[in-house]
Amino acid sequence: MKRKTEHFKIIKHARRYDKHENKFIINIAYETAAELTPRTIAVAEAFGLGIDQQQKFVIYDNVELKISPKDIVYITGDSGSGKSILLKTIKKDLEEVGEQAIDMADIKVDPDKPIIETIGKTFQEALELLSRVGLNDAFLFLRKYKELSDGQKYRYKIAKLIESGKQWWIMDEFCSTLDRDTAKIVAYNLQKIARKHGKAAIAATTHTDLFQDLNPSVHIHKKFGKEIEVNYYPNKPAKECSLIKEMRIEEGNFADYKKLAIFHYRSSRCPAPRKIFKLVRGEELCGVIVYSYPPPNTFGRSKVWKGTFQQLQREISTISRVIIHPKYRTIGLGAKLVKETLAKAQTPYVETLAVMAKYNPFFEKAGMQKIMENQPNKHVMHAIDQLHKLGFNPLMLSSTKYVTQKIREINKKEIIEILQELSRKEGTLRKRLISAHKVYPKHEEFVKKLNQLDEKGLAEVIKRLHFLSQTKIYLFWNQKS
Repeated sequence: MKRKTEHFKIIKHARRYDKHENKFIINIAYETAAELTPRTIAVAEAFGLGIDQQQKFVIYDNVELKISPKDIVYITGDSGSGKSILLKTIKKDLEEVGEQAIDMADIKVDPDKPIIETIGKTFQEALELLSRVGLNDAFLFLRKYKELSDGQKYRYKIAKLIESGKQWWIMDEFCSTLDRDTAKIVAYNLQKIARKHGKAAIAATTHTDLFQDLNPSVHIHKKFGKEIEVNYYPNKPAKECSLIKEMRIEEGNFADYKKLAIFHYRSSRCPAPRKIFKLVRGEELCGVIVYSYPPPNTFGRSKVWKGTFQQLQREISTISRVIIHPKYRTIGLGAKLVKETLAKAQTPYVETLAVMAKYNPFFEKAGMQKIMENQPNKHVMHAIDQLHKLGFNPLMLSSTKYVTQKIREINKKEIIEILQELSRKEGTLRKRLISAHKVYPKHEEFVKKLNQLDEKGLAEVIKRLHFLSQTKIYLFWNQKS
């Protein structure tokens, strides 16, 4: 009869968590013995081992850890040193005393829906959550989880951690699948968000290169056996992502803008540039800002500036594009690019109209003043509502591909009737929706042009209508202030 040997057994797994003192006390040990097989017996005979000999290993020997509900904890150590079992133990202790903990590994995702549909109770909340973690690209909102890169999936899961509302965030194998640049960006972003929301983040990984970006208040380095090193630091946010030190701002050109234009939700029709600056890391282009000549009329300007058209062109520059490469978002580069180039625009005043400023106030962080927030035109919103009733998803109107496909499915005549009604009620919008010979085309010219458009041309009109429905913020910078 074959002899059975139990080759792994936990012999000690004692733990205690003192909620009032934020103290964990942990004891974990196990025994192992070889299973009897012809080869294990041969090894035992070759090396003079006792085949029935059991070995005892102590992983944690009365270890005391002080971790508060707002600490950033960085657990490092080689694979097999005991990091994962420590995380599981901490999580179980927290749950037993009624503390709310969420393990990133337990987050459920829907891979087949656009991410904007899978987070937040409302559309507004979804935009805010995704923007906080750097998924603040209009096209990214429309992507499915399975279509995201590994780094974007990590950012999405951090947004889900925020959404959970739980106090303790637990992450094993933290950033282990990411390239090291992306890992540092995610680490910096995680600690910034956790500290802002007053949450505890406990991250375990074999990688030791994230210390500066996580800036942990507790660092646990687990060695093999029972050796462990614990250090405590002030619980302060990291000043900046470590990668920023490797970046510089230089004067750029239109070719630099074109390289990153695909990452902007309005990749076409960039106004004529006055000045372009680029953010580079080595030879890598990380960001670009475009200063353009100001349009004749912009809502909000009259509250802070008055003058002739000639004065306008001399005195004001308009920030028409700020684009950060998706890899480098959420580490403050938008604010850095604006702040460090405002005075180089060569005009005493700078203005901008921004949609994302509502969810990511980096213009204000850079020193610009929020002057006014416009509300979408009621006739535009009515037209959007009418398109919705025809079967269009309002969230997808910025996608030419989507809109073109819907036009093929819906009676084109009904779509044109909605736009004709808009033209009758709000003639000032005609020029912004369609190209015309006159600066202010009449209703008859607008209708004629509409009926001449093919599916793609009509889709572009609806896309522009979508832009007009967005809430925009006017911001201003005065060199003298």
